[in-house]
Amino acid sequence: MSRDLQPSTSPEAPVLRAVDLWKSYDDGAIGVLNGVDFAADAGSTVALCGPSGCGKSTLLHLLGGLDRPDRGEISVNGASLSLPGRLLRLLRHEVGFVFQLHNLIPDLTLEENCMIPAVAAGTPRREAQARLMHLAGRTGLVPRLGQSIQKLSGGERQRTALCRALMNRPRILLADEPTGSLDERTSRQVFDLLLELVETEGITLVMATHDRGLAEQCRRLVEMRDGRVYESAKA
Repeated sequence: MSRDLQPSTSPEAPVLRAVDLWKSYDDGAIGVLNGVDFAADAGSTVALCGPSGCGKSTLLHLLGGLDRPDRGEISVNGASLSLPGRLLRLLRHEVGFVFQLHNLIPDLTLEENCMIPAVAAGTPRREAQARLMHLAGRTGLVPRLGQSIQKLSGGERQRTALCRALMNRPRILLADEPTGSLDERTSRQVFDLLLELVETEGITLVMATHDRGLAEQCRRLVEMRDGRVYESAKA
C-alpha cells in the first residue's frame, strides 16, 4: 500500500501540540528529533510508526514530560509545560503512560501497583478503590487483584499497566509499544481492550508501534523519518 508523505498538520485546536522540537544525546553527538511539529486533537487515536531509532519513544517522552527537549515548545490543553507547576499536574492528572515493559513493581500486588498514582494525586481512598474496581472489572482482573506482579502472565501485566495508567482519569494516554513484548494473540487482545477503553473514556491516544496491523486501526497514522514527523493519509 503506497502512501504520500507530507508534513503533519492539524486543522483543529489540539490537546497536544509540539512546535519545533529538537532533541539530541551525548552532548549533541546523537541527533534524534530535528525540528518536529506535532499535534493531536481531543479524542483522536494516533499511531507513530517508523524504524527503530527514528525517535518515536523520544517524542512520547517529551510530550508526556518525562524528558525535556533541547529546544522547542510543548503544550497540553493549551498550557505550556514550561509554566511553573504545570509538569507536576500533567504527570499526576492529565497524562497516563503505558510502556512496552510494563514498569510495574514486582513485589507489590496488582492492587497496590494500581493505587500508586491515586495516592500520589491525593485521591481519597474510597474513590480510588471504586475506580480500581471499575477498571479491574473492565479488564477482567478482579480475581487477580491480590496477586503479586510476579505471578501474573504477560497479558495480565499489560492489562494491569493499562489500569494503572487510567486510574486518575487522564484525558491523554501515551503508549510506547504497549504490546511489543506479547505474543500475537495476546497482543491483539490487549490492543483491542486498549482501543475500547480509550473510546469509552473519551481519551486521546498517541501510540508508538512497529506493528502496522495495529497502527492501521488508529484514526491517524504518522510516520517518523530522519528525526521528523510526517502525516500518512490512510487509504
